[in-house]
Amino acid sequence: MAIKDVSPLAGKPAPQALLVNVPKLITAYYTEVPDPSVPEQQVAFGTSGHRGSALQKSFNELHVVAISQAICDYRKQKRIDGPLFLGIDTHALSVPAFASAIEVLAANGVEVMLAENDEYTPTPAVSHAILVYNRNRTSAPADGIVITPSHNPPDDGGFKYNPPNGGPAEAGVTHWIETRANDYLKGGLLGVKRVSFEKALRADTTHRHNYLNAYVSDLGNVIDMASIRSAKISLGVDPLGGAGVHYWAAIAEHYGLNLTVVNKDVDPTFRFMTVDWDGHIRMDPSSPYAMQSLIDLKDRFDIAFACDTDHDRHGIVTRSTGLLPPNHYLSVAIHYLFQHRPQWRADAAVGKTVVSSQMIDRVTAALGRKLYEAPVGFKWFVDGLLDGSLAFGGEESAGASFLRIDGTVWTTDKDGIVPALLSAEITARIGRDPGEIYRELTSKFGESVYDRFEAPATPEQKRILSKLSPQQIRATDLAGEKIQGMFDHAPGNGAPLGGLKVIAKSGWFAARPSGTEDIYKIYAESFCGKDHLRRIVDEAQEIVNDALAGVAGQVKP
Repeated sequence: MAIKDVSPLAGKPAPQALLVNVPKLITAYYTEVPDPSVPEQQVAFGTSGHRGSALQKSFNELHVVAISQAICDYRKQKRIDGPLFLGIDTHALSVPAFASAIEVLAANGVEVMLAENDEYTPTPAVSHAILVYNRNRTSAPADGIVITPSHNPPDDGGFKYNPPNGGPAEAGVTHWIETRANDYLKGGLLGVKRVSFEKALRADTTHRHNYLNAYVSDLGNVIDMASIRSAKISLGVDPLGGAGVHYWAAIAEHYGLNLTVVNKDVDPTFRFMTVDWDGHIRMDPSSPYAMQSLIDLKDRFDIAFACDTDHDRHGIVTRSTGLLPPNHYLSVAIHYLFQHRPQWRADAAVGKTVVSSQMIDRVTAALGRKLYEAPVGFKWFVDGLLDGSLAFGGEESAGASFLRIDGTVWTTDKDGIVPALLSAEITARIGRDPGEIYRELTSKFGESVYDRFEAPATPEQKRILSKLSPQQIRATDLAGEKIQGMFDHAPGNGAPLGGLKVIAKSGWFAARPSGTEDIYKIYAESFCGKDHLRRIVDEAQEIVNDALAGVAGQVKP
């Protein structure tokens, strides 16, 4: 069974034919009119906001205007009347979407905080700004919008809302905004308030905020910068043409770090990228194909790292190992942090998604910490990070954040910058890079083999998969071992997984549909090697199909 066919272009420089036609894309943003009766052209919030392409009529001016008005309505209903912190990344559609959004926000009298000098703004800088503003405040709270499709291909746009807790909006909030926005689309934008872009920029409610300085100057309260500086280790960073492109030089200067930015280019075609596994350009710092250029430079630096386009994901490149898989680095980060942050609460837990490695479970147990296992989506960690009951939250897709050194909240959204800098702190203080430390963990807890596989699925197939339950599973064994557990709700908070997880002694798998693409995913892990992992994946496919047998729209490989 071939679920994941690697493109012959994978890991190679992007050819000219693969580059997006930016003028055509921007024209489509303003001229293509989505049909609100077509599901693929409606506003649809996945795990991280609404995403789509103007070329597919799934991210156009009308979407952004409708969503922006819906957010204004939500703010009014919830009496959120403080400033709204607005950030954008470097995707081609982000600038026109920014213009559309500010026209609506200004018309609704929203106090908007734009970046000084029209600087690009990482997601964590927006979350940080919201939390700093709201600290000890009992009225007029701030919230935020980040215009980004994260690491998605260059023709995509994205729009996500962060409420006053600073993190990704939870499902009830996004459902309200999504429904309201689609009602505006169906009604021809009747009721939407809007002024010209020039008038919006001149409005008394439009202000400037120095996101870069505010964020950079506070980093010393979450990362031990003095240790990195005194160790004089050499650091390399590739911003992948993303929103933090100007942050890294400022970090190096402010803290006196020996840090080199290996790529300072910003280009909406992202022509400097190497092609991802499926033949698409994707700014994914956890992909060895997308990260090939930085991996090639690994011997130049003691530690190197990259972040995706909105800088909420990290990729760590070590001399000893090359690119560390996300689960490996999350395990190392947890192992290190809970032994080097004495001011953190003794009862603060480790947060992970159900599709993250069981190595995290083993490391957490050895630390004597509680594990909080949640569904996919960083929103499940927001409340815990905010009140300190979670000291760390991490996702298998290389997204993480953790508390300040004093045990108070840093960000409640994913932050690619601080895990990247943490790899430097670890190397400086321990004298070994995270790749070497992970090898030490495997000698103690066993060696894990993990992968994620994807296959096409229709919307109906995805709907069926999202409601899969243990009662539908007839299998009793998984890859030669008795099935020890099956669940469709997360152990940490009882929330639905939108899929199913099956566990045996030496391995597990989880199957769930994508929230943003017409695919489904099988996550699998084995502590008995690659052949055992292959058996788990093959049997996972059989188990899923068997459970769906007799149901219209059965998933097939």
